[in-house]
This record gives sequence, C-alpha cells and structure tokens, in this order.
Amino acid sequence: MKRILFILFLCCIGSGLAACQDEDHTVPTLPSENDPEINDPVVEFYDWEKNRTELLTSTDMVLLYGGGHHRTPYTWDKERVSSYIRYVDTDNQSHWLFDSFLFLEIMDTGTGGANKMFAKGYNLESANQADWMKLIDYYFQSETGIGALDASVKEASAILGTPRQKRQIVISIPEPIVYQHPEQASSSTKYWGKIDNQTLNFSNSADRIKACKWYIDQVRAKFNEKNYQHVELAGFYWLAEKATDTRDILNAVAIYLNKLKYSFNWIPYYGADGYNQWKSLGFNYAYFQPNYFFNESVPDSRLEDACQKALTYDMHMELEFDDNALNSRGKAYRLKNYMSAFKKHGIWEKKRLAYYQGSASLLTLKKSGNAADTQLYHEFCNFVISRPIRSSH
Repeated sequence: MKRILFILFLCCIGSGLAACQDEDHTVPTLPSENDPEINDPVVEFYDWEKNRTELLTSTDMVLLYGGGHHRTPYTWDKERVSSYIRYVDTDNQSHWLFDSFLFLEIMDTGTGGANKMFAKGYNLESANQADWMKLIDYYFQSETGIGALDASVKEASAILGTPRQKRQIVISIPEPIVYQHPEQASSSTKYWGKIDNQTLNFSNSADRIKACKWYIDQVRAKFNEKNYQHVELAGFYWLAEKATDTRDILNAVAIYLNKLKYSFNWIPYYGADGYNQWKSLGFNYAYFQPNYFFNESVPDSRLEDACQKALTYDMHMELEFDDNALNSRGKAYRLKNYMSAFKKHGIWEKKRLAYYQGSASLLTLKKSGNAADTQLYHEFCNFVISRPIRSSH
C-alpha cells in the first residue's frame, strides 16, 4: 500500500452484475454466459471454476506482503504463516484466526531486487512481464507462500478439525503502468513484453487489459498445477489504490474475473479518486482505508469519518497497524482506537475486514516478550475471532 508504507520503507459492474455485498451478506450474481459484454475467447475452466455457483465470501482478510527483496525475511515459510492461521488464547485454547490471505507486493528493491515497481507512485521503473511472472513464482513456491499456508492449514485442522470452508487466497494484480518510466514524458509504452508474439503497447487500453488477463491466467494455471487441498483461489486484488490511471480498464478486468467466478477486490486509501464509485468501477468488494494509525497528527475524528463514509457507500473497511504498535514505540493506543471505533459503528459486527499489519507486525507483537504487547496481541486476536459476522470457522 502506498500511504505511509513507502515513506517508512524507503459493485459491481454497471451492466451484467447485480448489486454487491449488503448488510444481509448477499454476494454478487455472476454474469450470464450470454452476456453481450463477455466477448473473450473461450478459456479453459478448471474444475473449481466449473463447480462454483457464486463468488466466495470471507470475513477476515490479512495482507501478506512479499516478493520484494527489501523485505526481511524474504519468504513466508510455514513457521511464520502458521500464526496467521491458528490463534492460541490465554487459556491455551486454539481458534481459527484469519480466513482469507491477500498476497501482494508494491515494489522489488534491495539486494538481488530488480528495482521495479508493481504500482505507480514509487519513483522506480515499471515492472514488466518477467517481473510479474517472478512475483507469481514467488507466491507458488512449494515450501513457502501459498504452499506453506496450505501445509499450515492441514496441521491446524488436525487440532481444530476441518473448517467449514477452505482458507481463501486472494492474489494482487500489478498495475499495468502506461510508461516504463512514468516521470519521463518520452518514456516507452512498449516495455512490458509480448503475448502471442505480439509486443504490447500500454498506450492502448486493450493491451493493458490483455496483460491483466495473461497474469490472471498464469495464476490460475499455477494454482491448478499445485493441487492444494486446504486452500482455494477466491479472488484477485487491484494493487492501484486510486482509480485515476486505470478507470478505462477496470470493468473489462472485472467482467473477466467474474466470468471465471473470482471476486475483484480493492482497498482505496482515504480520499482516493473513485473510492465512492467502487461499484460502477467493477469491484465486488471494496475496503476503505482510514489511514489513521500512521501519523499522530491525524485526529481521532478520522476514524469516525471513515466509518461513516464506509457505511454511506456500502464499503467494508481496513484495520491498520505496524511495528509502531509496540509498547516501546507508543502507538498501541491507535490500534485500540480502530477496534473501538469499528465496534461503535457496527463495522466489527457486520462488515468484512482487511488487516494491514506492516510486513508482519502481528508476529512482532506476539513475539516481543513485553507484557503490554502480549496483552495487545490477545486483545487484537479476540477482536478478530469473536466477530458475529464469522461463519467459516
């Protein structure tokens, strides 16, 4: 996510889809096979796509950043990811924690990195086709990423029993940035790569859409190849957090995803262009960022305002924190304020939540050894597992 992370580091479719998630927790209807807007060539449907009758739903989606060489550690192995699957409370009782896992990355820098960005706004060269494929390969390693998640769910099931539904995987789609170097007006728009031996020109919306479909199909093929038993591919996430640069391609991507029976997810920042138009842009689920945690000059009223906007525009919400939630860093109160505000406004009770936790700040809290951090860790996990909306555990 753009917001402070960079500083610290460095719906539905208007025609063809029904109204998105409401307070009764209905899901969007899928487009008709005869919908005139669907003019893609026939693609191979995998078994889970053929058998799926509606878009999958989840309640608690945690963001797992990975793929950039600046991250330490670089990979999500089973030891790391297991704490996001199973929570052990103060009475030594085990619980399912998050039911959905969003794999995403914004850039690849650091030793061994390509010095590329996967979304516009990071003052780097735009990622190309090979970079997009490296990101997919990173997610689908056998012993890390989704493979580690699948193995960890299997182990947790031996303790908790089989969950009512498999844990869900959501994969981010890199932004097809028009220019190789966006800050240079003369920069190439033909830098990305080829599909069917044709060089794509990102000055054309059709080619940017084609690149997104290629990426989606590569992810689907990898998922089929791995034959996971305990997780399922539920949807995709649009990495660009404002609509400004991609309005012209979003509906086409959404239609393609929904045809394949995947949800299209978005997490716009506070005040982002298009946040209140998420349905007409084509998203099935939109989570609103309050952007309150990071800067102490942002008043508590931001949380109140963000909750009201989310309710007004029928959005879900993101809860945000990072390592500054540690007692030694003084921002634990801001994480607590999220939990209080979400309960006050009914967000906790009836809305889906996405959880931004820095690179792995939930683990930081869990392992800090400080009594106040341990208390906050348990308070947060109880906030998650006791939500009335949960039904997948």
